[in-house]
Amino acid sequence: MTDREVRQRRGRRVLASVGGAVVLLTACGPENRQNTLRPHGSSAQKILDLFRWPFWIAILIGVLVLGATVFAAIRFRERPGNENPKQVHGNTALEIGWTIVPLLILVVIAVPTVATIWDLAKAPRANALNIRVVGKQWWWEFQYPDQKIVTGDEFHIPAGRQVRLQLTACDPSLGSGAALCNVIHSFWIPELAGKQDVVPGRTQRLVIQADRNTAGRTFLGQCAEYCGLSHARMRLRVKVDAPDKFDEWIASQQQRPDPLFDKRGNATSDAAKLIGKYGCASCHSIDDPSKNSYGPNLAHLASRENFASDSYPLTKENLTRWILDAPSMVPMQTKGCPRGQKPGCVGMPSFTKNLAPGDSPMSTRDAETIASYLLNQK
Repeated sequence: MTDREVRQRRGRRVLASVGGAVVLLTACGPENRQNTLRPHGSSAQKILDLFRWPFWIAILIGVLVLGATVFAAIRFRERPGNENPKQVHGNTALEIGWTIVPLLILVVIAVPTVATIWDLAKAPRANALNIRVVGKQWWWEFQYPDQKIVTGDEFHIPAGRQVRLQLTACDPSLGSGAALCNVIHSFWIPELAGKQDVVPGRTQRLVIQADRNTAGRTFLGQCAEYCGLSHARMRLRVKVDAPDKFDEWIASQQQRPDPLFDKRGNATSDAAKLIGKYGCASCHSIDDPSKNSYGPNLAHLASRENFASDSYPLTKENLTRWILDAPSMVPMQTKGCPRGQKPGCVGMPSFTKNLAPGDSPMSTRDAETIASYLLNQK
């Protein structure tokens, strides 16, 4: 066996090993519950129906091309008596054929594609639920204008009812600062609908509808457009309720918690004193469920399963750690910034590190007091 043949055999073994490893690795990992091939909504089903038959056409073409490549590699390989195969400089009929056939395939695919795009863009029915979605750095805010409630990271919809989402990356009601009108995001709940870009200065629309048999289920989504430091953690979840359960959730969210301060401006509890001391209410709405703010509305935080862009289970331990030093749990541009928002400092500041001159670190006891108060806001 010549040295060249030895090298070729080794190369084939390495290639086979790498290919096998890739196949095995692609099968690893837990189920992330974001499967476009398992739709549970009318929009997602239409997208899957459109995808199916072009997929099989692509498979057929891929098999034919791969087969032709393998045939040519074997048929015209270098071997004794065939060191210089016959040179072919063109075949007019073949060249016309492989130009026209793909064109016809694309035209055929374009017809149902355009029809599906128009179908998905139709205005929803009159009884559709309206929700305004604001993409921020790096979390999602959900506003129910008709019900006058605001929530973050997690929202509820009724099963079997159309939902009109109005998506934007700006919050003009809070002002026009750069921190409030940020980068492009992309809203995506794979099992309910396709992606929709969320663009500053524009209002995009998306209609979703969960199947009637999905009541009680939770679907996961995330930002699908790179938007900065914590893009990978900009997740969300949508809970599908039976119509009566949805009405109950709305009613519970509309209940106003006890105010932090009385009419004279005095704190109504120890937690309220600490919230005032550390300025939490300057970025969050804590006792008004209808108010949107720079940070997530916390009026009914305890009704949610997770927090911090759906990154952590909502437990007292996690929430206490978050209050003390949020940038250590989720990457934020405030990591090296002192408390108090400055240009370029996006996110929640640390109350234990990078403190401004004169500031003292927050104690664990203070953080636990605030966490306990928030966990009572159901």
